[in-house]
Amino acid sequence: MTADLSQIVKAYDVRGVVPDQWDESLAELFGAAFVRVTDADAIVIGHDMRPSSPGLADAFARGAARLGADVTLIGLCSTDQLYFASGSFDLPGAMFTASHNPAQYNGIKMCRAGAAPVGQDTGLAEIRELAEGWSETGAPEAAANPGAITHRDTLKDYAQYLTSLVDLTAIRPLKVVVDAGNGMGGHTVPTVFEGLPLDVVPMYFELDGTFPNHEANPLDPKNIVDLQARVLAEGADLGLAFDGDADRCFVVDERGEPVSPSAITALVAARELAKHPGGTIIHNLITSWSVPEVVREQGGEPVRTRVGHSFIKEEMAKTGAIFGGEHSAHYYFKDFWNADTGMLAALHVLAALGGQEGALSALVAAYDRYASSGEINSTVADQKASAAKVRATYENEDVTLDDLDGLTVTARDWWFNLRASNTEPLLRLNVEARDEATMARIRDEVLALVRTTA
Repeated sequence: MTADLSQIVKAYDVRGVVPDQWDESLAELFGAAFVRVTDADAIVIGHDMRPSSPGLADAFARGAARLGADVTLIGLCSTDQLYFASGSFDLPGAMFTASHNPAQYNGIKMCRAGAAPVGQDTGLAEIRELAEGWSETGAPEAAANPGAITHRDTLKDYAQYLTSLVDLTAIRPLKVVVDAGNGMGGHTVPTVFEGLPLDVVPMYFELDGTFPNHEANPLDPKNIVDLQARVLAEGADLGLAFDGDADRCFVVDERGEPVSPSAITALVAARELAKHPGGTIIHNLITSWSVPEVVREQGGEPVRTRVGHSFIKEEMAKTGAIFGGEHSAHYYFKDFWNADTGMLAALHVLAALGGQEGALSALVAAYDRYASSGEINSTVADQKASAAKVRATYENEDVTLDDLDGLTVTARDWWFNLRASNTEPLLRLNVEARDEATMARIRDEVLALVRTTA
C-alpha cells in the first residue's frame, strides 16, 4: 500500500475505496496505531453489512491485539450501537462503515472511551502518521503479552438502553413504515421496536452492502421516494428512513411529506427541556431559526456551533448540553454519552406522536415556521473567489455577516450560509426566509453570484 494516506484520512474518520485505496493490511496498521495513540489496554470493534467490513474489522482487531490490547468484537451493528458499547463498557471503539457512500467504499469511525470523538485534532492525525510510517518500515514490534480477541452481542442491551430513555408505555398504536435502505437499520429496528404498540411495515431490511434498491442516503430526496409512496399506500402514521450505518434518521409525515430535520431538532429539544428545565441545546448554524426560538420558548439556552459532529460533541461536553441537533439529521444526547443516535430521535418522535391524537403534520407544524431552500451544492473553480464575490455584494447591505463556518449573512426576514466543502470543489448554500417568495429571491440571487464566472 502507498504510505500517503492523505486521500483516505478525512477530518473525522478514515474513508476510501477498497481495495484500491486501502485494504486489510492497512487496517491492521490502523488498529495498532489506534491502540498506541489512545494508550488503550482494551477496545471494542463493530462493523456494518458491507462485503469488506468483516475482514477489515478482524484485521484491525489483530493489529490492536498485537500491541497488547484486549479486543471485544460486537459484529454487525449500527454506528450508534458501537457508541453504546464504547460508552457502556467505557472503552475506545472503532466502527467499520462508510455510512451512505457507495458499496466499494469503506471506512473507520473511531472514538475514545465513553464515545468521545477522534478527529484530526484529537488523535486522527497521529494515527495516520503512525500507520504511514509502519506501511513503509513494517508492522510495529508485538507486545510481550498480545491481547485476547473475544466476541459479544450487544444488540439487546443497546435496545433496552434506548427504550429506557423514552417513555413509550402509554402511546397509542401507530403504523410506521421503515426504510432501512438495506443498511443496519434492518438489523437494529426489529429489536428496538419489539414489544412497542407499532405496526411496522419494513422496507429493504435485508442487509446488503451493495445497496440494490437505492443509496442509503436519505438526505438525497430521490432516495426517500419509495418510502413516501409506501406511507401513502399503507395509510401509515409516519415513515422513517435510516442511512447505511443507521446513525441518522429521516422522518416522513402521514401525507408522505418530508419533515425538516430542524423541526425534529426543535421537537426533541422541547421534550428534553421538559425533563431538564433550563438546559442547554446545541444547534449548528444551518438549522432553522425555529430551533433557537423553540428552545427559548421552552426556557432553554440555545448555543450555535459549526457544522460537524466533532464540533457539536465538543460544545456539548463544554456546556453540559442535554441535546444537540444538526440539519443533516444527526441528533446528539447527553444521556447517550453526547453521541449521535438517529434511533433515539425516532423513539422521541414516536412518543410525541403517540402521546396525542393529531397527525404528525399538525404536530410538527409548530416547529417548522419558515421557508427553507435545503442544501444546494454548486461546483466552482475557485471557492474563495466565489465566496468573496458574495461577501462583497452583501457587506454594504443592512445585514450582519459572520464567519463561524463559511459566510453567514443575516437580515431581518432572511439568512443564508455559504460554506466550502472540505473534500470537493463545492460551495454549499442554505437559505431561510419568513416566506417562500423571499427565500426563492435570495436563493436565486446568491446562486447567480456563485455560478457566474468573473
